[in-house]
Amino acid sequence: MAADTRSGEKSPAQIFALVMGAVLTLAGILGFFVNSSFEVGSTVPRDTLVLFDINGWHNIVHLASGALGLALAKSYAGARAYAIGLGAVYVLVTILGFIVGNDGTLLRLLPINTEDNILHLLIAISGLAAGLATPAQPRPSTATA
Repeated sequence: MAADTRSGEKSPAQIFALVMGAVLTLAGILGFFVNSSFEVGSTVPRDTLVLFDINGWHNIVHLASGALGLALAKSYAGARAYAIGLGAVYVLVTILGFIVGNDGTLLRLLPINTEDNILHLLIAISGLAAGLATPAQPRPSTATA
């Protein structure tokens, strides 16, 4: 169901942007308490937050993508673009993650494990689903003034 921006109903993309933005921002902040290393290379230092490999670079990615989601969550079109864009990026990240394998490193910066790859796939699917479930234009309001 499309959102009615005048009645305050949120679109699937806006809900996705708000929830994913909050979760990624929180993960980025908490991640610095676990590992704040910014070393690079094929064997970057890594620690685990819950089940997921992280380091300082990974935390920055989470903070940036989370902040972007929070910033765009109020905008119907912005949230839709965020959901589809983040979903598409995470499709690529998932493919690259499975290529480098468990305990691999993306771009010589980001530690990746199998759990990360599965999470990235779920984020990709949910982002694309939320974005595509949100029509390009909100439906007009039927509320009376």
